[in-house]
Amino acid sequence: MAIRDILTVADHTPTLKQKSAPVEGPVTDELRVLMDDMLETMYAAPGIGLAAIQIGVAKRVIVMDLARSDEDPQPRHFINPEILWRSEEIAVAEEGCLSVPEIYDEVERPAKVKLRYLNYDGDTIEEEAEGLYAVCIQHEMDHLEGILFIDHLSRLKRERAVKRVKKDAKAA
Repeated sequence: MAIRDILTVADHTPTLKQKSAPVEGPVTDELRVLMDDMLETMYAAPGIGLAAIQIGVAKRVIVMDLARSDEDPQPRHFINPEILWRSEEIAVAEEGCLSVPEIYDEVERPAKVKLRYLNYDGDTIEEEAEGLYAVCIQHEMDHLEGILFIDHLSRLKRERAVKRVKKDAKAA
């Protein structure tokens, strides 16, 4: 496994804004290595979710671990995830993003979703998500469409966020 560089809006906005392509064919060992690297990168950051595009790979792949610090790791793998249903009920949650470091703001999203995806072993899974899981999966699936969480904010807040990330990157 290897820790990969996480792309940020400071230098990589065009890459982060591109739409990711579906994974074709079965789940391969090469794809599992990518997901293992993504998890290691996410844990090192530290974060709770990471889309492949955030490390420069434009494939529809997400990893996530919502375990609290006092729990054993609970890594999850999502290949070609799709949302089958969204609740009409809306939830507001504070979000942050490894590609927009140190920026946090409230985002409105459906409170519950039903999704389908392939897991690490290539099994098709259908399940409902709510709470933090629903927020995180929608946030990460936005990445697959080239959407950042700051795109859900006002233009002014978005511009301020990008400016701050670029300033912090120069100072580092």
